[in-house]
Amino acid sequence: MSNSKLFRGLVIAILIFALLYLISLTGFIFDPIWAYVGAVAVPFIGAGFIFYVTNPIVKLLERYKIHRIIGIFIVFLLLILVAYLFINFIAPIVQSQFSRLIDNVPKWSKVVQGWIDDWQQDNTIIPTQVNDTIQGFIGNLDTYIEQAVSFLIAFFGQIFGFVFSFLLIPFFLFFMLKDADKLVPFISKFLSKPKADSFRRLMDSINHTLESFIQGQFIVSLCVGVMLYIGYLIIGLPFSLTLALAGFILNFIPFLGPFLSAIPAIIVGFFQSPMLAVWAIVVMVVAQQIESNLISPNVMGRVLQIHPLTVITLILAAGSIAGFIGLLFIIPIYAIAKAIVSHFYLEWRKKQPDGEKDII
Repeated sequence: MSNSKLFRGLVIAILIFALLYLISLTGFIFDPIWAYVGAVAVPFIGAGFIFYVTNPIVKLLERYKIHRIIGIFIVFLLLILVAYLFINFIAPIVQSQFSRLIDNVPKWSKVVQGWIDDWQQDNTIIPTQVNDTIQGFIGNLDTYIEQAVSFLIAFFGQIFGFVFSFLLIPFFLFFMLKDADKLVPFISKFLSKPKADSFRRLMDSINHTLESFIQGQFIVSLCVGVMLYIGYLIIGLPFSLTLALAGFILNFIPFLGPFLSAIPAIIVGFFQSPMLAVWAIVVMVVAQQIESNLISPNVMGRVLQIHPLTVITLILAAGSIAGFIGLLFIIPIYAIAKAIVSHFYLEWRKKQPDGEKDII
């Protein structure tokens, strides 16, 4: 019996690799499909994110006997209000602080170079390799700063471009809020009852995974951003709103996001005074402790059930392959894939005779 299973497994593996090889040879056939997917990916993903954040509001309004269409229009009015407040009150402050932050970068680089020069004068006996490394770093310091500034400008440009350039997001969002509950019943009509039930369970699992991750991560990131902003104001850290907004965005990256968001705050604090950098670390630690011990367990719980080592491995791989976009999407993609594999495994187990279920 085990030999038969092994043989079937090898045949399936060979067929899968053969299929992937054929797809690689005929990739030009799929170019129009990938072009279409690329065209609708951003508005679809953006609308999907907003859908999972706003759909609970629509459902709450329905409980109070408010028609779904009216509830959707109320949600759109709330989104317009949020956008208006952000554009008129938050965006100008962030733009001003970010401009001043960029203007200070060359000054800080000169300070660092002065520290290195002073250290070289005080330490006359320096190994040749260390000295060459230091000189090379100093010589390329301006290049490193320019690259860092270019990355920051491109990053914020992508964020604002994502928000303001893709006008299809409201249309996608409207129909998602209006017809999201109709998709599964529509597809189920074309399936037999056992397959329809299995399909509904699968979609419920995927929907629960996405809902838990997006809603939970949004609430957690928002709470962390607010706590950081309050903490930075208390300690008098410059560019507090910009740094808190960066913390809010980077906190969407699981596990590594809080550490990445601490780096710019510590650097800014250090160039003001070393003690201010220490206070910035204290603010970050306090915010993360409140988030990890109080907010996350009550908001997200352990829905995804992903080991921290798996998270780190996935983030490192996704970052090297797809950059910042990969960091944002790798965990939900992995969670969805895990839910799909678990579903089909359980369905397969149900079809096995009782004697074979224990032979794995």
